[in-house]
Amino acid sequence: MKSVSTVATAVEIVDVTRDTFGCVTDEQRGSRWLMLVIRLTAEPSRHRVGVWRELRKAGALSLGQGVWAVPDLPVFAGGVERAVALAARADGEATVLEAGGRSPADAERFEAMFNAARQADWAEFLADCAKYQAEVAKEIRIEKFTLAELEEEEQSLERLRRWHCDLTARDVFGTPEAIQATARLKECVAACEDYAERVFGVLHDIPSGER
Repeated sequence: MKSVSTVATAVEIVDVTRDTFGCVTDEQRGSRWLMLVIRLTAEPSRHRVGVWRELRKAGALSLGQGVWAVPDLPVFAGGVERAVALAARADGEATVLEAGGRSPADAERFEAMFNAARQADWAEFLADCAKYQAEVAKEIRIEKFTLAELEEEEQSLERLRRWHCDLTARDVFGTPEAIQATARLKECVAACEDYAERVFGVLHDIPSGER
């Protein structure tokens, strides 16, 4: 297999539409995509898994064996670069193509596929928010008001916040689930604040009616 390290750069940039369509305007840019074609040896499998995880983390859309796509926007640049670097270190080959749909229907189809992936991400996020709220409610129900438990709940909330930030950055077309997820995260924050007040009240012997 041809190694990326044998060429001047780790990424071969091929603009498949520039000669045909000319310069890209700001309006067109949002409907353009980066297509990644990555080839790696079957073994050791950790290299393939590493690239797969990086692209999944970046929000890339899987189009088939070793073929991925992301909108051609700055928010995805870091993930693409890291995936290409991983392929290079694994003595593989990574090709990045700039592409645009030949018709509005093509662009709409890609956008729909990308949004479906984001909706799946949000569904997972919302499920974790529900688990978090249920966990806090359980601790209140059994009156487990300890600093150790509060710290654990605060750490879990911070993870949800970071996750929400990452998903929001990827959701460049704005799926409806993003609004629901933001509202649910606010509920989680409120639940954590309520639990913190209860812990503070118990530790400082504040009567429940005064908390």
